[in-house]
Amino acid sequence: MSLPSATQCPCQSGKMFEECCQPLFLGEPAASPEALMRSRYSAFSTGNVEYLLRSWHAEKRPSQLDLPENTHWFGLEITESSEPEELVASDNKGLVTFKARFKENNEWFDLIETSEFERQGDHWFYLDGNAEFITLKPGRNDVCLCGSGRKWKKCCG
Repeated sequence: MSLPSATQCPCQSGKMFEECCQPLFLGEPAASPEALMRSRYSAFSTGNVEYLLRSWHAEKRPSQLDLPENTHWFGLEITESSEPEELVASDNKGLVTFKARFKENNEWFDLIETSEFERQGDHWFYLDGNAEFITLKPGRNDVCLCGSGRKWKKCCG
């Protein structure tokens, strides 16, 4: 699935897609590990397997990647990141810790991961991460996990 340029970026940066992740999809280098992480989230949410593979470090990249068609992404929260100001020219490693919410086969999950990144030349690449998947079980009167603000029972429940 591709996005029209004039839409909010799926990575929830608050920027428009054409100013945020789209340039990275088109080959522009990410400015930081966080920028690459956000673009990879956008790629997962839009099904852009080509970009996911291209942004993966060659030594760790799988030969293929199959994304389940029944997975829908609902939010990204960066909890810790190596920011550009903290990175100097000699820093070729970076970490980003994040939480991403998704729904797969009518089950809801939070993915919590600390991802490792490495810079080669001007480009950052995803190396690896330690992922933890937490199954979410909202109650009928809880706020819906999709972010609508409505009660679970009147929205996705």
